Amino acid sequence: MKVLGIESSCDETGVAVYDTALGGARGLVAQAIYSQIALHAQYGGVVPELASRDHVRKTLPLVHQTLDEAGIAPGDLDGVAYTAGPGLVGALLVGAGVARSLAWALDIPAVGVHHMEGHLLAPLMQDDPPEPPFVALLVSGGHTQLVHVEAIGHYRLLGETLDDAAGEAFDKTAKLMGLPYPGGPQLAALAEQGVPGRFRFSRPMTDRPGLDFSFSGLKTQVLLAWRDSDQSDATRADIARGFEDAVVDTLAIKCERALESVGCNTLIVAGGVGANRRLRERLQVMASKRRGRVAFPPPALCTDNGAMIAFAGALRLEAGQRQGLEINVVPRWDMATLPAV
Repeated sequence: MKVLGIESSCDETGVAVYDTALGGARGLVAQAIYSQIALHAQYGGVVPELASRDHVRKTLPLVHQTLDEAGIAPGDLDGVAYTAGPGLVGALLVGAGVARSLAWALDIPAVGVHHMEGHLLAPLMQDDPPEPPFVALLVSGGHTQLVHVEAIGHYRLLGETLDDAAGEAFDKTAKLMGLPYPGGPQLAALAEQGVPGRFRFSRPMTDRPGLDFSFSGLKTQVLLAWRDSDQSDATRADIARGFEDAVVDTLAIKCERALESVGCNTLIVAGGVGANRRLRERLQVMASKRRGRVAFPPPALCTDNGAMIAFAGALRLEAGQRQGLEINVVPRWDMATLPAV
């Protein structure tokens, strides 16, 4: 089954073709991603109306480009998958409208995909993928969640952030120290130059039971440290390192607790922050000590992309799940309500 996937939940337009006959990483036949970073940089964040308009401009050209790279005609497709939520409602409607119209014109099935399920399943696209049950850490600019995956489509939330997501905390912390938009990757790169231990910040909510997260207080600690410092380049790098270490340690501590709570030794990590090098190293060490396994998607598939939507959609289309002709999106969507595959 050849499935076209369209991702348009926020500020990146992603299109991909996944072929289930090939399977694994080989099944990703072609993909294209267009980022709106330059468009939103002058505003310091995503402007929803501008994001929607840019999706209108880029989605169809990217569909044509991806099909050309895959070497297939539209009539060769067996299904279309699109992000139905969560996300910005206008942006979601653009992708859903294009996908649903293509499916109608080609007389093939379409399915709406949960954005976070797409992220969660992305590590399974590799060869020798982990099998459920496992614990998933979904960590991005909009979400920080620990989920027990009993089977694909059977998701139980173990813990989530009570305020800022980890990626959001990266972006906001970078902004308050004067780093350019988008700040998260800039801060992580700067942390590589920092001296570990010069600034030590708290590991929020690790001194009490539970699997929830909170990063807003950590952000405030960084603000105070930066305000009272000499604000030199070296100090900026040292604070960035202290902040990153605090976030990485917090995520690792909570992941280990989650694995213990469900009696599991397999962890998968997905979402934009999952590309962070220090987080990957820390979780690899943790998994090795437990004689367990941790799986990540390739860094290019950690951020929003069409490949994860095509893959997740292909699994649901093969299970016989379909959408009607109506165009529906769900800006807020609990993943636990998804049907089993």
